[in-house]
Amino acid sequence: MVTHPGRGNDRSTIVAANKDIEHWDPEDEKQWESFGKRVANRNLWISIPALLCGFVIWLMWGMITVQMRNLGFPFEDTELFTLAAIAGLSGATLRIPASFMIRIAGGRNTIFLTTSLLIIPALGTGLALQSQETPLWVFQALALLSGIGGGNFACSMSNISTFFPKRQQGLALGLNAGLGNFGVTTMQIVIPLAMTVGIFGALAGDPMVLERASGTLIGRIEAGTETFIQNAAFVWLLLLVPLAFATWFGMNNLRTITPNPGTPFAAFGKILALYGIGFIAAAVGLYLFLPPPVGLGLLNMWITLPLIILITLGLMRLMPGEEIKPNIKKQFAIFRNKHTWSMTVLYILTFGSFIGFSAALPLSIEVIFGSLMETLPDGTTQRVENPNAPSALTFAWMGPFVGALIRPVGGWLSDKVGGSIVTQAISVVMVIASAAVGWVMMMAYNSPDPNTWFWPFLLLFIVLFAASGIGNGSTFRTVGVIFDQHQKGPVLGWTSAVAAYGAFIAPRVMGEQIEAGTPELSMYGFAIFYALCLILNWWFYLRKNAYIKNP
Repeated sequence: MVTHPGRGNDRSTIVAANKDIEHWDPEDEKQWESFGKRVANRNLWISIPALLCGFVIWLMWGMITVQMRNLGFPFEDTELFTLAAIAGLSGATLRIPASFMIRIAGGRNTIFLTTSLLIIPALGTGLALQSQETPLWVFQALALLSGIGGGNFACSMSNISTFFPKRQQGLALGLNAGLGNFGVTTMQIVIPLAMTVGIFGALAGDPMVLERASGTLIGRIEAGTETFIQNAAFVWLLLLVPLAFATWFGMNNLRTITPNPGTPFAAFGKILALYGIGFIAAAVGLYLFLPPPVGLGLLNMWITLPLIILITLGLMRLMPGEEIKPNIKKQFAIFRNKHTWSMTVLYILTFGSFIGFSAALPLSIEVIFGSLMETLPDGTTQRVENPNAPSALTFAWMGPFVGALIRPVGGWLSDKVGGSIVTQAISVVMVIASAAVGWVMMMAYNSPDPNTWFWPFLLLFIVLFAASGIGNGSTFRTVGVIFDQHQKGPVLGWTSAVAAYGAFIAPRVMGEQIEAGTPELSMYGFAIFYALCLILNWWFYLRKNAYIKNP
């Protein structure tokens, strides 16, 4: 059914859930105050927990791999880092086609299906974790499927941006993204706790015994303790099933944004086709990148990523259909706008850092502080296990928690003083903090007592997360001001897609540098990139003759 806001006297029809709304203009003050605000807020508050679960499923590998290491799964540290990186790469790639879903399939249709699809990697990962004999390629395939959760961010933000007027873009998008980002913190707190109890009884399989000490928010768990690692994935089914119903029965399609979504099944077909393109591109890139026997190992990371993006865009341009192809082509116009590219780089600065560090931090804590440098009688040194190492499962949630909590503040502050001023301030902080944490990582990694460096390490990372969280809000506000109603959705999706590759880059770069014994180089490299972003933001939006002054 299509509702016609403003026509007739049936107010219940005007604000009805699970209907298509034909006439929608959030900039119309009369419409907004009479019913628009209610409709927009209902869609927002259903969108937030759905997006939160997307982040949970996407980033859960950062915590799962820590416990796999503690349980003695037969994989190298670099292979475990790669699982988190694969999920990061897949999620980032899926964001590219997800950026265009709302315009061709409708918001309600899209959010319902993409939320429901999260059940597949949650269930599959739980089953795979029941045995240490599960081969690596199965976990790699499930990590690839977990990227659905990362892809969902682009369509979720694109959808919510269409419901709110420009004057409230910063707060609305900040709430959706910021509270959605709480999926990272929620996951990092809930997973360690869920693994301590046989929540699902015999249905979830038998427990395993820890070879290394582990931890939770409430305390340390010693080696020899039984743990239910499969619950790390199974527990999210308790949220995903009711959320699927909530999205279907509580959200709306806007016909002003999606004139012809078609029947629900036709819309689902478009969504699945777009996600299929993303999976094909990610799988091809990973096959060329990963070492044998899973892949060919022909390309390095910096060639693989652009190749995957080009494959994705190329396949999207070739999509058949009299309706899909013109819509895709029309939305590709964003690539002719220089602000699309400047905001893409600035969003890598903010969200790319947040999601990259979220994926890499738990295992980085486990590896850097889980061993120490011991001097032998002959004067040589070797790395040995640190018996009193801090548990990543106890502390890793703190940074993402602060980053997600403060993100709406970044949007609100940007609404008051301008997005680019806020972005410039946090860029300065991130340059300094990144360089400082690199130095601390070097000292800890080469220390006979790395624990003395743990709190400076963690506090500096919390500063990085806080700055990136504020910047998430400011950059989204800037996009909402620069671009019109029809372009800001795809631009938000595109910028978030490219930035999300941080979830692939950070675990790979930090893992490689830790393995090489030079963990500080990864953070020094990030500091240099942040400094370049500082210059870019000033040139485009803050200098005297800026293209657009402090949007």
